[in-house]
Amino acid sequence: MNATALAQSEFDNRLPPPVSESPQELARAEWLFNSAEQLIRFGCDVTFQRRMRKPQGVTVADLALAVDEHVNGRLAGCQVQSPALGWLLLSQGKPDQNAVAELLGPSDHPLGKRGEIAEGLLRPLVADAMIAQAEDNEL
Repeated sequence: MNATALAQSEFDNRLPPPVSESPQELARAEWLFNSAEQLIRFGCDVTFQRRMRKPQGVTVADLALAVDEHVNGRLAGCQVQSPALGWLLLSQGKPDQNAVAELLGPSDHPLGKRGEIAEGLLRPLVADAMIAQAEDNEL
């Protein structure tokens, strides 16, 4: 085996670097997921307040606007291939989940595309939320 083939073989067989999540990273991820779940599943605003500062958070209305903007973008970009909006508007009582899925688009997030959107709104607040929790724990 020549040197180039040996180097290529070593490169191909390399393992990815070990993943080590610190307790802080785990706490941030847990807060982010739990807060997204609070918005989506329970329909509750996410708020917190650091000492001597104004309250911060994301409301369900903020999430609704972000979902609306996302779906409008998909519709404008011709990414929706069926009359999903029509079916959603014509459904009486319970929304057509297929239409909802078509409008929102695919997602690997456990909470679906709404979870991705909610986490996108919440992510800039994680650091302050962690500080607020630490401040509350000191009391």
